[in-house]
Amino acid sequence: MKQRSLDAEGRGVGRATDNCKENYMKKRIVVAVIGCFCLLAAQAWGQQIDVAFAGGSLASSGSSLNAGSILPGEGGGAFVGFNGDVLFKSLFNGNVGVQGEVNWRASQGSYGGQVPYRPLFYDFNAMYARRFSKYVGAEALAGIGAESIRFYSGNYNCDYYGNCTNYVSSNHFMGDFGGGIRFYPYKSFFVRPEVRLYLVNNNQEFSSSHPVRYGVSIGYSFGGGSQ
Repeated sequence: MKQRSLDAEGRGVGRATDNCKENYMKKRIVVAVIGCFCLLAAQAWGQQIDVAFAGGSLASSGSSLNAGSILPGEGGGAFVGFNGDVLFKSLFNGNVGVQGEVNWRASQGSYGGQVPYRPLFYDFNAMYARRFSKYVGAEALAGIGAESIRFYSGNYNCDYYGNCTNYVSSNHFMGDFGGGIRFYPYKSFFVRPEVRLYLVNNNQEFSSSHPVRYGVSIGYSFGGGSQ
């Protein structure tokens, strides 16, 4: 991968414009995810719907040497994201459903100490969730998705339609597994410590193909009732 040096002024302008583009992109993803679950909910009247905001970090192995090149570790940094699920009342007493989420590194990392980058993970899963009492529940999930790694150059490239970006994306198919424990401190509000294992196909930019995201989601359950 080629690396470019950026002057201070170009870097500053690029970062500012990049933040605007990143925020717009994130809003579109969130709207798409929420819209998907709203459509599912409309077709499954009376089902439980959960939405949450996530925060955490990423763990991975450290740098490694491969064919004379140093591959950096992907871990570190603060990650934020959104997630939601729908549990179908007609399946296993409302314990089975579908879930989707998107999580990204809040600030850009430094790839090789020179190139700014940001990883983004999004996935769609089958989920089993159970409420054991009024205050505690648990869930397990598995599914597929993708990792998108964005390397920022500070130079804009535009296509025929006028869409411009200042990054190059490296996309990888992935599978994911995970789970969490839900605590309901007040009515339908919940706090959920959670973990995700990502199995990234050909994650050649980094030293490991199985990073682990861990953190906490804060959310709200619509419908479904409580015990």
